[in-house]
Amino acid sequence: MKKLLVVIFMAAAWVGGYGYGRWYAKAPAGERKPLYWVDPMHPWYKSDAPGIAPDCNMKLVPVYPGEEARYDRRANKLPEGSVQITPEKQQLIGVEYGTVEYETVRSSIRAVARVALDETKIAKVHSKLEGWIDQVFVDFTGKQVRQGDPLLTIYSPEALATQQEYLLAIKAQRMMQENPVHEMLGSTDNLVAAAKKRMELWDIGEGQIAGIAASGVPLKNLTLTSPITGFVMERNVFAKQRIMPETALYTIADLSRVWVMADVFEYEAAAVRIGTPATLTLSYLPGRTFRGRVNYILPQVDAATRTLKVRIEFPNADFALKPEMYGEVEFQTGGGRRLVVPQTAVLNSGDRQVVFVDRGKGYFEPRDVKIGARSEGRVEIVSGLQPKSRIVISGNFLIESESQLKTALGGASK
Repeated sequence: MKKLLVVIFMAAAWVGGYGYGRWYAKAPAGERKPLYWVDPMHPWYKSDAPGIAPDCNMKLVPVYPGEEARYDRRANKLPEGSVQITPEKQQLIGVEYGTVEYETVRSSIRAVARVALDETKIAKVHSKLEGWIDQVFVDFTGKQVRQGDPLLTIYSPEALATQQEYLLAIKAQRMMQENPVHEMLGSTDNLVAAAKKRMELWDIGEGQIAGIAASGVPLKNLTLTSPITGFVMERNVFAKQRIMPETALYTIADLSRVWVMADVFEYEAAAVRIGTPATLTLSYLPGRTFRGRVNYILPQVDAATRTLKVRIEFPNADFALKPEMYGEVEFQTGGGRRLVVPQTAVLNSGDRQVVFVDRGKGYFEPRDVKIGARSEGRVEIVSGLQPKSRIVISGNFLIESESQLKTALGGASK
């Protein structure tokens, strides 16, 4: 019996020694295999391979067998307001995820706008003569005229007398050319020049003056012509009407170039500069876009609407843009590579903007962020998030409700 016990004891010692050498001699303490790697600042982030943490750019540390509980305890120390939601409940409330990314975006500002006349291309037509209108050639508002086109004829006794003086001066000039006393020729030349100059100052055209001199007969009715090419915006003339120099006869506007006045909110106005490119769209011309540039910014904010008037100049060769039309202007205020998230990811309460960050194992942390420009469903993140962070882009309203309820219950229990 004693011999049997000795044999069993020796066998057990051999097996124990073999097992120790088999399982532990080949794995020294310095060569333990990590289970995974974690972010030392944010232990809830785990990776199957060493590297750099995307949140804070710190080196990931290995977690060896037996150390899991220590890191799990640290990972569960989440900021106030963090909530845990089961996968089943996430699916029920429609939680969707996105990633914080750098993107090249173009910033723009939209504003309502109104088409207006280019004030530098408007002409008011007056007669410098007192008299009566005989014929009216442009007899309705909206008619298109070209520079030099006849507008109306005027009978003016004063102009008729000046024409007669001009013809008498020409006749005297011809007589003096045959007179041997050449000193008198200079006087007649001055008379001719003075009479001609008076007619020119009354806007009697060179062609009409030449016709008077050639025919030797004064014109009873003088023709008033258009000073510019454009459209008649106002007309105040009728046949047989008596007019004075202060009478406004026509207002003619050149519509080949127009202004568009946009109302930009004061908090966006700083991004708009003179020379900023802009596009105009009109509801009655779907699919068509007009391109122009800012050429002036008015110096005063409207006290009622809190907007600033911005003037954009647009070419209008086909006259598609008509005064008093309404449209929408988009200003291209720049672009660049920016950190952005989907606009639906940001909960904006006015004084606070929050994005929920996925902390793993169903935990969500509310993160205060500072936002910048918005563009095409994306919003710039100025601070509060790091690239590659996993965030909630849908269902965050319900997560926010859970967070507020947990915070309220926690405060009440203290």
